[in-house]
Amino acid sequence: MAVAAFAQVGDLWISNGDRKIYGVLSRPVDNRGKHPVAIVSHGFNGSHSFGKSYFGALNALGYQVYTFDFPCGSLNSRSDSNTMNMSVLDEVSDLKAIVRHFRGRPDVDKNRIVLIGESQGGLVSALTAADMPKEISRLVLVFPALCIPANWTERYPEVADIPDTTRLWGVPMGRRFFTEVRDMDVFGTIGRYGRPVLIVQGDRDNVVSVADSRRAAGEVYKDACLHIIRGAGHGFKPDEFKESIGRISDFLRPASR
Repeated sequence: MAVAAFAQVGDLWISNGDRKIYGVLSRPVDNRGKHPVAIVSHGFNGSHSFGKSYFGALNALGYQVYTFDFPCGSLNSRSDSNTMNMSVLDEVSDLKAIVRHFRGRPDVDKNRIVLIGESQGGLVSALTAADMPKEISRLVLVFPALCIPANWTERYPEVADIPDTTRLWGVPMGRRFFTEVRDMDVFGTIGRYGRPVLIVQGDRDNVVSVADSRRAAGEVYKDACLHIIRGAGHGFKPDEFKESIGRISDFLRPASR
């Protein structure tokens, strides 16, 4: 974890009704009263550890950075590790609750709240921004899994085809996850967000099609840029992440002024 010497890092639990969300907040230490905030959402079976990689670069730009564990989003989640209850809609609800929390904090510039989402967290961030277009100032999608509804509907063409338990990469998931995503019109929804969007993806991603990101950037979003990292797959090596965080920093720098 790269943490700037001028940052304070600590655990932060946020409530969404009865759901308790564990996360870590890294805050710049300076004399400014309010800071922009970047909220980092992990992918399938990920954790808050993913977002710690953003601390140093974004703290240096003046951002608070919050990274968290989606309840039921991972076998390693400190919020709730029961992945049988994983739900994209619940994750959207959790992310909205986190946004509301930071909008209510006196040390946050509520006009500069940024979402950064990786893979499934990218889908969740895109859907959340579509529902909160005035509350989210910028959106960053890192190899976003916009394909989740289409992929699973192709695998399970009928609701009756969905088993009680599906295992993906060793992670058990319940029927609800798959019944909910069937009705999602991702590309018809995410375009409701009209503010600046950055999408970062590798051209050798064999999990999420680059074509979906091209479609989102070129046809769906009104103000979007797609940055392709040559040779990168679904997940970045250190040099690839360095390129990604550099592009993200450039994208977010105007919002820090």
